Amino acid sequence: MNIYDIAEKAGVSIATVSRVLNGSPNVRPKTKQKVLDIMEKSDYTPNIFARGLGLNSIKMIGVLCTDVADIYYAKAVSIIENVLRQNEFDALLCCTGDDLNNKKKYLDLLLAKRVDGVILIGSPFKEKFDNSHIEQVAKKVPVFIINGFLPFDNTYCITCDELEAMRQNVSSLLLKGHKDILYLYDVDTYSGSQKLEGYKRAFDDNKLADNPRLIVKVPQDLSVVTETVKNLMQECPSISAVVASEDILAIGAMKAITQIGHRIPEDIPVIGFNNSLLCECASPTLTSVDNRVDILCTTAINLLIDVFAGKSVANKMTISSKLIERESFKL
Repeated sequence: MNIYDIAEKAGVSIATVSRVLNGSPNVRPKTKQKVLDIMEKSDYTPNIFARGLGLNSIKMIGVLCTDVADIYYAKAVSIIENVLRQNEFDALLCCTGDDLNNKKKYLDLLLAKRVDGVILIGSPFKEKFDNSHIEQVAKKVPVFIINGFLPFDNTYCITCDELEAMRQNVSSLLLKGHKDILYLYDVDTYSGSQKLEGYKRAFDDNKLADNPRLIVKVPQDLSVVTETVKNLMQECPSISAVVASEDILAIGAMKAITQIGHRIPEDIPVIGFNNSLLCECASPTLTSVDNRVDILCTTAINLLIDVFAGKSVANKMTISSKLIERESFKL
């Protein structure tokens, strides 16, 4: 018997079993007694190598991202592995791609490996209609989602307030007289929907109507973005500013703007998102929103340790972003 079996027999999460093992007061007496009775009947003893945490643990955390080649995800993986290592945990990384079957397969693999918890990097792991596979995983091990949100028990979400960041950026442009603002995005994820809502809310705040023609979905392909924006600017010459949900989309727009003969930011300011290394490589350098991936990842690990220690932890935490001003736009 191990902690997973005890949790399953008691009909509770492993976090609850952990709290019972650690003598936490944050467990209802009836639930606590039920868990203790099952432990006694099963002759359960916590594994000696995990005594420090009070868990039957191998100190291994499963980490999932869709594509480690993505600059944002690569940075997140690096931070997570470093912080886990500092806390004497190992990481088992799986790159799932966007296919739902692969996501489910790798989650099953991690459970089979008896990981102590799962970290999902980014909102692509939230499906539009059915997320029951993640809910089922959370019944066995705690799940931590970085910059995504699912309202399940034993699921802990650490998000950046990207809605407010985008709202502030677009409002700043509107106040400078830019009414036709092109918005570029690439995916319909939780993060993507938050940014889009921020874009629309800025127009509402300023009692203006946004132009649906200027909300454009494009792939993360520099040449495709460049050609798309060039065509759009020929069709809508009134476009006077560009905001993007990803830095690479903003840089594609910058290439289009300069090829047409406009100046950045004098004629058309541009703002990106994620504050990636690409921002400093661009010419002119790109102003971008820092969504604090370092703080998101570090906070996720701190919450993980608190959950394993049986502490009471909020299911959602939100941090603020920061606009890093460079040459493409200045407040």
